[in-house]
Amino acid sequence: MENPADKVEKSPLPVVAIDGARIKAVREAKKLTQLYVASVVGVTTDTISRWENNRYPSVRRDNAEKLAAALEVELAEILRREEAEPPVEEAPPAPPRKERRRALLLFLAGAALLAAAALFLFRRPFAVPMAERQLPRFGAPGKVIPVQVRISRREPSVTGLIVRERLPPGWRLVNAIPPAATGQADAEEVKWLIPAGSGAATIFYTVRVPRAAALQTTAGFSGEVVAHGGGVTRRGSSGGDRTVTVAGVHWADENGDGRIDDDEIMPAYYLTEEMKGLGLDWRTIEAVWSGGGYRWDPRSGEFEARR
Repeated sequence: MENPADKVEKSPLPVVAIDGARIKAVREAKKLTQLYVASVVGVTTDTISRWENNRYPSVRRDNAEKLAAALEVELAEILRREEAEPPVEEAPPAPPRKERRRALLLFLAGAALLAAAALFLFRRPFAVPMAERQLPRFGAPGKVIPVQVRISRREPSVTGLIVRERLPPGWRLVNAIPPAATGQADAEEVKWLIPAGSGAATIFYTVRVPRAAALQTTAGFSGEVVAHGGGVTRRGSSGGDRTVTVAGVHWADENGDGRIDDDEIMPAYYLTEEMKGLGLDWRTIEAVWSGGGYRWDPRSGEFEARR
């Protein structure tokens, strides 16, 4: 049988919005049962449960007052609190015309400074990469000797570099890593194109001493690095070693004492490994080091290990 109070609650009498969660919290805090509250208000426990779960968010005002009395609180304590609308932020007043003009001038001045700085950086002289050559002290007639050119870039290059090496008259390129430009096997000036990038780069190459080169003479090397950037081409001379003495001395024998000792064998080993395939004779170097020295035979043009 339907409860009369439920029928009255549906009548169009003044209603209020209640806060179900607040009602439940107050009831539980006061340790009141739904049955007790329902009997005081004059409704069923099912109605109290629906109020607490906001299934009836609006109830008759007289029932709400009875509910507040049952919970022993003021009516306002169980009514829903509507959130106040956030205040509308007013737009700040527009700055005076003079201030707007001043801000515009400052902006234009800053833009001009940035443009000038960019133009300066773009057109400033760029640093030319440095090249340093490493040569052995000696080279025997008809024999192959190693050459290294180490290139250090102080700033990244956006275009490739050209490296030129000028060999002594009559000296000829044997092989190189990276390969030299094509068609230069018999040229006295050898060129390489190094791709753009940053950091160090190394060119390894071997040359053959002319068989007829006179002993105790000096052969000179020279070279340069060519860089292009910002519409400007700049050149820098290669530094490092510049001369090799022609003598009956093996290139790995740095002090020229007729033997390859323990201090000389490891640098020679590492270099021949880096330049593998470029014509250096490691077997002769190893045989000389393991023996008692060597002698150079001018008639055969070969080094002979002493036992």
